Amino acid sequence: MTDACAHEEIATEETVAEPVIIDEKAIEDTLARYDRVRHDLGIFMEGVVKYIGVHPDLIVNGHQIVHSFKSRLKDREHLRAKILRKAELGREINAQNLFTKVTDLAGVRILHLFQENFAEIDAIIRRKVTEDGDWIFDERPKAYTWDPEAVTFFQRFDLDVSEKTTSYTSVHYLVRPRTDSPLCCEIQVRTLFEEIWGEVDHQINYPVPTDNVALYEQIKVLSKIVGAGSRLLDSLKRVQNG
Repeated sequence: MTDACAHEEIATEETVAEPVIIDEKAIEDTLARYDRVRHDLGIFMEGVVKYIGVHPDLIVNGHQIVHSFKSRLKDREHLRAKILRKAELGREINAQNLFTKVTDLAGVRILHLFQENFAEIDAIIRRKVTEDGDWIFDERPKAYTWDPEAVTFFQRFDLDVSEKTTSYTSVHYLVRPRTDSPLCCEIQVRTLFEEIWGEVDHQINYPVPTDNVALYEQIKVLSKIVGAGSRLLDSLKRVQNG
């Protein structure tokens, strides 16, 4: 699993303060803090995958709603790069604030075929929070999209919906086992079509966004094809179901 929004983050960050001077020892202390929690973080992440992956409510007419999963723990070098990038923007990440400032150390990506099946996945995630009480939301779940039709779709749910100019579409949840826990897992939910766009865009725009105008325009065209493909799949399903 790639760092899903790493290039998105780079593209949209703006300098908000003078750069922070951070020495190597401070970085190593922060990485060491991550190392001490990494095992427990991995166990929490695996629990997220198992809960959603085997949930009986995500099997409809013998078919799994969830097509596949990807999961990853952020590696040390990616974390180091993020610490340095944030420092340049005046945002300090250190051993004391690591687990509040960096909430994507663990990431799970849920891929599904039909956009309309997002409702079932969203309900299962929320049940773990509102009914079972095993997770808490670290912040309100967010939907990112460039597509006005997708905006309308996501507004049906209890989500903060943000229109992006970068053609990115995904829903993000941040979950913790409890409020005071350092463990946090970012859950991303998207269709397979949206995943294709994300992987292609990652190859072209990460770690350095492309300055090739032709590539930029073609990526935008691809996003429109992806949106049309997702809607066509939903149409096929509705016809099949009569």
